Amino acid sequence: MCIFIDCLLSPFIIWPTAIAFAGYIIRQYMQGGQFTKETDETGKVVIITGANAGIGKETALELARRGATVYMACRDKQRAEEARKQIIRETNNQNVFFLQLDLSSLASVRKFVADFKAEQNQLHILINNAGVYSVTRRLTQDGFELQLGVNHMGHFLLTILLLDLLRKSAPSRIVNVSSLAHTVGKIHVDDLNLEKSYDDRESYNQSKLANVMFTRELAKRLAGTGVTVNALHPGVVDTDILTNYNIGKDSVLSFKTIKPLFWLFLKTPKNGAQTTIYAAIDPDLDDVTGQYFSDCKPKNVAKVALDEKVAQFLWQESEKWTGAPKVI
Repeated sequence: MCIFIDCLLSPFIIWPTAIAFAGYIIRQYMQGGQFTKETDETGKVVIITGANAGIGKETALELARRGATVYMACRDKQRAEEARKQIIRETNNQNVFFLQLDLSSLASVRKFVADFKAEQNQLHILINNAGVYSVTRRLTQDGFELQLGVNHMGHFLLTILLLDLLRKSAPSRIVNVSSLAHTVGKIHVDDLNLEKSYDDRESYNQSKLANVMFTRELAKRLAGTGVTVNALHPGVVDTDILTNYNIGKDSVLSFKTIKPLFWLFLKTPKNGAQTTIYAAIDPDLDDVTGQYFSDCKPKNVAKVALDEKVAQFLWQESEKWTGAPKVI
């Protein structure tokens, strides 16, 4: 018995066990807030962009599990169909559909809206989830810098074109997946398309700040309509968007290369989707609009996101670039 106890107290046993336990605690803590309320979303129609993988897929899976009619708005038809069939198998909800949407093409956005309206005359939840990260400066089909074009401009036009259904279906919600990156973002009013200079992180940060500014401005314009608009930070999540992220301004070392070192601190896609689900369906948020959430709780936005003059500039430029109708 004493020999057994001595073995257990051996440094070769104690330290690995302590480290493993500490790692487990850290990993669990970093998964963040959880949305645990049970709700029935039967009868609600939902659109989720980028729903074939990562946070979007987990959001689609959970809303389908709760009975919603889910439209997966994705660029890649094959990946979307595979995800759609998996969601149907796991939830036994047959009302999960795919419509093609390429947010880097305004023509694709308009076609998606037309196709959706041909099938549905109501929309209760729009989740603008899709996002890209690009190390090099690339352009959308319409000549927009890719990160701003996909992460903001494409979603801007999509949202404006769906407002008639959202108003008709009120109470309804718009959820914009932003990022903590907005806190270090800047709207380059003299070079919005980043033609003079390009930095991948500044570009991404600008697009995420645009998400928050769009949310706040749209919430003001929709006041009293029964349509709420909120933004969120999902956390640092283990998804494909991190694949091309470089560590350091001039480094060729990608996040993918060193991801095993940060594994403890990354959320799983399922846990990363919790705040999106919370913002989309929590009954306590029925009348909450223009807010920003993280870990299923309200958070303050960065001071830079409160600049009304820049928000007006961004709105006007977004209308001009996308040709969105002035409906509000």
